[in-house]
Amino acid sequence: MGFLDDASDFIDRGVSAAKGAVSNVACEQLGFMRDFRRLCREGAQAGYHERNGGNASYLLTDEDLRAARPFFYDYASSWVPLAAPVPAMAEAFVLLTASGCYLKNVADQPAENCAIVQIDPAGAAWRAVWGLRAGGRPTSEIDAHIACHGVRRAADGGARVLYHAHPASVAALTALVEPDSRAVTNLLWRCLTESVVAFPGGVACLPWMVPGSAALAEATAGALASFDACLWQVHGVFAAGDSCDGAFGLVQAIDKAAAVALQVRAVAGDGAPVFRLADGDLRAIAAAYDLPLNEAFL
Repeated sequence: MGFLDDASDFIDRGVSAAKGAVSNVACEQLGFMRDFRRLCREGAQAGYHERNGGNASYLLTDEDLRAARPFFYDYASSWVPLAAPVPAMAEAFVLLTASGCYLKNVADQPAENCAIVQIDPAGAAWRAVWGLRAGGRPTSEIDAHIACHGVRRAADGGARVLYHAHPASVAALTALVEPDSRAVTNLLWRCLTESVVAFPGGVACLPWMVPGSAALAEATAGALASFDACLWQVHGVFAAGDSCDGAFGLVQAIDKAAAVALQVRAVAGDGAPVFRLADGDLRAIAAAYDLPLNEAFL
């Protein structure tokens, strides 16, 4: 049998209703859970999550796990294979939004709209240990989330938060320009001064792929090995951060720069802007804030 879609199956296998009620109230008040709920609420308020659009994940620390473990189900769900093994994520625990959930509802109903999943010792499968009280499964982008967490974890200890949002400005901009990382980064850097401060390493930009596909997960993981954010053509942004604030702030900065680029394009038409930041200006900003500017993108 695959994943237990019916929440009552958890109870039938040994989880008491009393423990379930206490667990949900207690677990959702833990610090990492409060931050995650706020991220989803602020993203919805910003207009980044139409209907059930977008998703997010958080890689639990050892301290988080110790605090949350008493509230896990007595019996976890069945193991579900990942699209591809991610050895760097072996035995990790990850909080994810649920497939089909409206992120605006996560803040008030996290136990119904989120799951904490455990990755098996081979990094090849997951099982739910908390959440999904109304049934269902984690986000359809779980393969991208686990793969990207694995890349970051292997490289530098991991970006704790991965956040996928749908800013309208990004969808519009990537419909008008080729999905070239260097060209898109230059456009965003040169139309808004703060862009260099927010993403000095630049952004990746991928051509359109089917959402939730293994190909998109693999390509995104490859991009996040070098960049903190990846733009998906006519889709959205997949961003990494050390915290919920960091990931959300990065998406906000990309959104604003994309919106400015679109406004300039609309006003200038075929004419060139009167002013745009030059290479020397970008280097000066990076030097002033001691930032690792991606010189290859100049």
